[in-house]
Amino acid sequence: MPPPILFDYTQLDLSRVIISKEEVYRRLPHRYEFMQLDGILYLDLNQGYTVAFRDVRDDEFWVRGHIPARAIMPGVLSVETAAHLASYVAMQIIDFGDRFLGLGGLDNFKFREGAFPGDRIIIIAKMLEAKPRRVICACQGFVKDKMIFEGDITGMPV
Repeated sequence: MPPPILFDYTQLDLSRVIISKEEVYRRLPHRYEFMQLDGILYLDLNQGYTVAFRDVRDDEFWVRGHIPARAIMPGVLSVETAAHLASYVAMQIIDFGDRFLGLGGLDNFKFREGAFPGDRIIIIAKMLEAKPRRVICACQGFVKDKMIFEGDITGMPV
């Protein structure tokens, strides 16, 4: 049984992008095939909630070889996408100078369903702890109103 949803994203206008992919990656250092977020739909720094999305495309580098008969998005890329969201939010709260947030750990991660080309993943992040040396964010991902992953991501400045 999945846990409760961190934030009721169904009440949002999911077509209203408030922070574009280009704006996200002005803050994050990732480029090319590792630009995993497509936009942010909701951001509340006071409460620590953020909702973003990623459109899974059929021309992505992993599609050809990751289960060719049924191309399923690698779980590690789901984690990477959620980590990008956590990093972006943390960088809005804390000035890390010329450093960025690297992956420091994963806790309680579970994969419940897959994501496939043509799917839109809605990612929810809830900031649990934001300190200059460590950030912890609870994350959940959804496709078609089904939770596909959940877990906590720890980031550390690199």
